[in-house]
Amino acid sequence: MIMALTTTMRRHNMMMYPILQRISSSPHRHRLVHFSTVSDSDTQTPPPTDSPDSSNTDSSSKPSSKKKWSHPPPPDPSTFPPSTFEPRPFFHFELIHQSTKSLARVGRIHTPHGIIDTPGYVAVATNGALKGVDFRDADDCGQQLVFCNTYHLMLQPGVDVVEGAGGLHEFVSRRDRPLITDSGGFQVFSLAYGSVHEELSTGGELKRAKGSSKNKTSHTNGGGSASHSPPPVKVTEEGVLFRSYRDGRKFLLTPESTIQAQKAFGADIIIPLDELPPYHIDPQVLLESVERTHRWEARSLNEHLKDVKEQAMYCVIHGGMDRGLRKKSMDYLTSLPFDGYAIGGSLGKNGDELMELLDWMMPLLNENAEGSDVDRKSKPRHLLGIADEPSILGAVKNGIDTMDSCYPTRLSRHGTLLTRKGKVRIKSGKYSKQYGVPIDEECGCSTCKQYDRAYLWHLFKAKEPVFMT
Repeated sequence: MIMALTTTMRRHNMMMYPILQRISSSPHRHRLVHFSTVSDSDTQTPPPTDSPDSSNTDSSSKPSSKKKWSHPPPPDPSTFPPSTFEPRPFFHFELIHQSTKSLARVGRIHTPHGIIDTPGYVAVATNGALKGVDFRDADDCGQQLVFCNTYHLMLQPGVDVVEGAGGLHEFVSRRDRPLITDSGGFQVFSLAYGSVHEELSTGGELKRAKGSSKNKTSHTNGGGSASHSPPPVKVTEEGVLFRSYRDGRKFLLTPESTIQAQKAFGADIIIPLDELPPYHIDPQVLLESVERTHRWEARSLNEHLKDVKEQAMYCVIHGGMDRGLRKKSMDYLTSLPFDGYAIGGSLGKNGDELMELLDWMMPLLNENAEGSDVDRKSKPRHLLGIADEPSILGAVKNGIDTMDSCYPTRLSRHGTLLTRKGKVRIKSGKYSKQYGVPIDEECGCSTCKQYDRAYLWHLFKAKEPVFMT
């Protein structure tokens, strides 16, 4: 039975149809150690961190006598073999129409498991499953690309389980549609800063171990009081050391290990390891983070190129809200043999800042970097983690091809449905006697054809599980 969630997802996908019409009508890993498990008694410590985020020292104390660690710059593009820059026979972006009024464009991304029509919404299946929606029902709603989270799948059920099934497509029984997996970095860094909302509301304060909430350390400007509890995440040049939220075990996630895991998963599109700094951050710390991310992404790319396995890899462009760092990141990463470009990092504290960033940034992706022969317009662009309705309209206008978010399923689970005429907050009592009134009179899904608002209101208020299906 297709219920409220598929109604909302169908509406979210159908948002793309009028957008496409407006654009077109313009007159002008074989078995590997995927996670390194680190025991408390392990005497082999990770390389010293060069990130202030890993320190509990009060900034007002005397300068540290520790040796300042420096790192070589990321590899020059010339160090990658010429063959790695050649087009992939199994993956490419096809431009169908370019608007003459904006950067909006219509295209197709060709993958080994099917075509992705762009611009397109990417549903998030965190644990290899959409919340409350079967993949078959999502496919019937027009869902093509689905996003799965490497971090969660590595911890449960484990890489070996997914690999033993024949990869993610076989494991989740979605064999004829494309999948994308991330590096796990976003979830790991969320352990340190919480959700984006939490980070913005706390001014960038690190989360601490249980029982130390009164003694957090702020990294907005290097200040704050010292804490006796270690941060839940430790960043080193080698990778990210953290504890599993399931059983407390320590894990070291590296640029190489995340790619090995994604190789075993077998998704059509994979993502390199990157560091996700918070919105509130000292400029020098942000610079160090961007440079570390470049080194990590280059390491991930080198690991990927050892055995491509008909998988495409997107880089993740960083720089926060600093335009100079954004351009630096864009120019360097697009000069490497990545197959597409993802826009990541902190994207602003609200929708207005996001649109200002995209308005400035996306025209640059339509131009080749100075001294580079890479045609940036020929590769797909993905906006990471943002796909609410206003952001979709603004992103498409700026030439974004795909964007992922759990927005529609989260809305539905909390009693808000999307329709052509706006949001329906089905939990409101005003719908309790709207007999015979569908959620969306123009929608052809089974929910809208078979059930009225009064019954769906009842299911939600009664907390019936069928509402979620």
